[in-house]
Amino acid sequence: MSRRLFVGGEWVEPEGGHYAVIDPATEETVGWAPEASRYQVHAACAAAREAFGPWSRTPAEERAAVLARAADIIRSRLVPYAELAQAETGATTGTARGMQVGVGAARFRRYARVEPAEWAIPPQINEAGPMGKAGVMGALAVRQPVGVVTCITSYNNPWANPAGKVAPALAMGNTVVVKPAPQDPLSVYRMAEALAEAGVPRGVVNVVSGRSVEVGEAAVASGDVDMVSFTGSTAVGQRIAEVCGRSMKRQLMELGGKGAAVVFDDADLGSAVSGIGTTFSFYSGQICTAPTRVLAQRGVYDRLVGQLAAYAGRLKVGDPRDPATVVGPVISAEHRRRVESYVEGGLKEGAVVVTGGERPALDRGFYVAPTLLADCTNDMRVAREEIFGPVVVVIPFDEEDEGVALANDSDYGLIDYVWSGDVARAFRVARRLRAGGVGVNTVGRNMEAPFGGFKKSGVGRDVGSYALHAYSEVQAIVWPG
Repeated sequence: MSRRLFVGGEWVEPEGGHYAVIDPATEETVGWAPEASRYQVHAACAAAREAFGPWSRTPAEERAAVLARAADIIRSRLVPYAELAQAETGATTGTARGMQVGVGAARFRRYARVEPAEWAIPPQINEAGPMGKAGVMGALAVRQPVGVVTCITSYNNPWANPAGKVAPALAMGNTVVVKPAPQDPLSVYRMAEALAEAGVPRGVVNVVSGRSVEVGEAAVASGDVDMVSFTGSTAVGQRIAEVCGRSMKRQLMELGGKGAAVVFDDADLGSAVSGIGTTFSFYSGQICTAPTRVLAQRGVYDRLVGQLAAYAGRLKVGDPRDPATVVGPVISAEHRRRVESYVEGGLKEGAVVVTGGERPALDRGFYVAPTLLADCTNDMRVAREEIFGPVVVVIPFDEEDEGVALANDSDYGLIDYVWSGDVARAFRVARRLRAGGVGVNTVGRNMEAPFGGFKKSGVGRDVGSYALHAYSEVQAIVWPG
């Protein structure tokens, strides 16, 4: 499979040639992705700018109908789309179908629901000023599209992540330039095909891929771009923020995480172990919301470590196409080396491997064994930096205040978790945690709740109605009452 760029409604040969996309489970070539030149990225941004006026003036109901058709097309092709996503990412079959393509389709369907773009503001007496006499003034708040949005997506989910940006952006009347992660861009081109088939006008959606840093830089720096929506590492997010600052571009950034799971000694350990255990299995730990830093009250510390070790030991690691597999590979050989280096560093700092720590004995594929490190302290690199792999560290604490302080002693603040049988305490602690979201006795998410981070975990909020807010500007229209 060899792809072309999608620019201005046309499939365009890449000026930079093609590069191989590798299956992390087999180390074989899945297909060939196009490498855009800087000039082709600028052309995509210009096409989006030209399409913005007509698309932004299209009635919201018509835009919604296009998104609904796209959702139906994606859903009708769930199996072949999921097979490609699985080959690109190494996701298990259930994850590729349900959490990747399935969630992607659901997000287009969700933003096909038209929501009010304006609302009345109660009349208020205006004070006399230099522009007129005092009087009763009426006002209306109107949501306007931001303009052209560059969407830069992460490699761990080539369907749900792009759909979570593109769908609300289009629903609000914006046009987009999508720069997919270099590891798995082929699925995003499939999404572009579905959108074109659904009736998205020329230039409204553009996709440009590439391994070169130049591709992303051009998509951010372009004078035709009004906003950048990025999901990825904090380091890259900081670079994007610097570039956006030069022209005051709007930013929406979902960055790294080092989720703290505060487990009190009255917690339901079965629930806590099951929730924390998703770090080992879900996307092979390649998820920013994972509870990777477990803070266990001493009364439950030993039992929690033992049960987590047993849980990890029961997980089948291997071919993601095998229905029995729970843990597939990480995205690349380079990333596997990175994850392993963190485990090695943790041991040097004094952590103890309870389970895992070795490379699974498989003939091929970029696998990392589910790894649990105990006797950790919060100043270890393995406890402070995002590993993005199936690795969990456990740190003991004594009193509630200490647990809260340890949880907040982090550069990150995306999603934290609390497990306690005392619901009042669980909610009290949740309110004290410096994180954009907190799960109380669960790792589940409400997909209408705002999503985003504190500190170095991001800027802004999206998901549900909050995404419509993120991809719009508020305009006030005032008149004499």
